[in-house]
Amino acid sequence: QVQLVESGGGLVQAGGSLKLSCAATGSYYRFHAMAWYRQAPGKQRELVGEVTSDGGKNYADSVKGRFTISRDNIDDTVYLQMNNLKPEDTAVYYCNGWLFEKQYWGQGTQVTVSS
Repeated sequence: QVQLVESGGGLVQAGGSLKLSCAATGSYYRFHAMAWYRQAPGKQRELVGEVTSDGGKNYADSVKGRFTISRDNIDDTVYLQMNNLKPEDTAVYYCNGWLFEKQYWGQGTQVTVSS
């Protein structure tokens, strides 16, 4: 069974850092594009950052310069390093990946930034 398993969320003060991890399991093949999304209470889910199949990276304007997405192609793991966190970054963060035209989601991990 193909799954995306996230870890690394938690509670942090404003200005602090967290690193999220997402491991792809159950697939013989490597995921194509992988990304992180987030959803705050009462808001729509939004793209935070993505790494494309050719290694290109894109970020939401709100996190540029603060967040970095990276990928370990051997372990098929994607990371999200989050620095200088702000209260408005508080949300459930979801890992996302595409494998043979099918989209997969992780279970979500809570990130809470206190002011």
